[in-house]
Amino acid sequence: MQLLKSNITSVNSKVARNVNRIMILNLIRERQPISRIKIAGLTGLNKSTVSSIVSELLKEDLVYEQVSADPNIGRNPIDLYLKLNKYFVAAINIDSGLTRIAILDIDGSLKDLFTLETSQDNPESFIESSIDKLNELLQKNNIESLLGLGISIAGIVDSQNLVVNYAPNLGWNNFDLGGIIKRKCPEIKYISIENDAKASALAELWFGENKINLSNFVFLSVGPGIGSGIIVDSQLVHGEFQAAGEFGHMTLFDGGEQCVCGSLGCWEAYASDRATVDRYVRQKENTSKTNVEVLIQDILDRAEAGDELAKEVLTKTGYYLGVGISNIIKIIDPSTIIIGGKITQAWNLIYPQIMNVIEKRAFYDVNKEIKILPTSLKVRPRLLGAATLAIEKIFKEFTL
Repeated sequence: MQLLKSNITSVNSKVARNVNRIMILNLIRERQPISRIKIAGLTGLNKSTVSSIVSELLKEDLVYEQVSADPNIGRNPIDLYLKLNKYFVAAINIDSGLTRIAILDIDGSLKDLFTLETSQDNPESFIESSIDKLNELLQKNNIESLLGLGISIAGIVDSQNLVVNYAPNLGWNNFDLGGIIKRKCPEIKYISIENDAKASALAELWFGENKINLSNFVFLSVGPGIGSGIIVDSQLVHGEFQAAGEFGHMTLFDGGEQCVCGSLGCWEAYASDRATVDRYVRQKENTSKTNVEVLIQDILDRAEAGDELAKEVLTKTGYYLGVGISNIIKIIDPSTIIIGGKITQAWNLIYPQIMNVIEKRAFYDVNKEIKILPTSLKVRPRLLGAATLAIEKIFKEFTL
């Protein structure tokens, strides 16, 4: 009995040390430069525990120390920083048109990027080709190994089993993406796969530059469709069947426009980039015939140049975004909603419409201060989100 108690005590001690290690490493990442004394003050840990764990992190080359010269201080403090150019992760964002493959440092900074057309017909062959391109990117940058690989994709993803359950824009069903990656990249320690909007929310949580509390927020990814990631108490919400946040397919208008999912009246059929382009083309054809393909970027550029029809169509998209966001506010009650996608280039047109709608529909005379913001991420959110999936594992699970 005494032996059992001793084993439990030993396990608990290891767990506690690992928790403290994670806490200290993340403090350095978030607050750098930061001294050991400040870490002890913020965490409540004693100085010897902090020094011992920091020594381990220094040996692992995850952090480095540097004397901070300050003429106003008698003894200059030794500050800690995250070590860069040592450990790298790869990110793959698979979209219906283009797939982006990138290498990033563990602070989320982009090192190199490669883009190729997405092939939907043979997913296994396409993923194998993507990994080959990733290896070429590694050779180009003289990087011998990767610590993690994250993949983001539009659709319902089983992130635990690394399976794409349903990706409607790609036509992929029950696709064992993780199995292919593990076979092609057995040396990579951390492999993660996630819905692209959920991954974007995680990227905003970790690397967003909005100076606000983001412990409870919703990230809306507006593109060919509309996806969302929900963060509650700083944790990503997946749902019982991995489909939490599929707001793009909530019914906005019963019997309304046809959605790509087959239903009628989905939010996505009114507020996505695809819907915006369709609305512009329909109205344009009422005034002049055109066979030129129109992209969302074309409409944004024309609005910037003063095209009244482009501005009118984007304003309408802002209205439809506001209708859907009002529903999300009533369901989730977040502190902030962050919008990502090209549509944010027309923020001066869509934001007033969004706020006008939610002020009428969402609050029921309750005084709320919900922030609606464009993404602050400098790297494409879906791509940085894929990298964040791997980076999160490094900072929460990493051991040499």
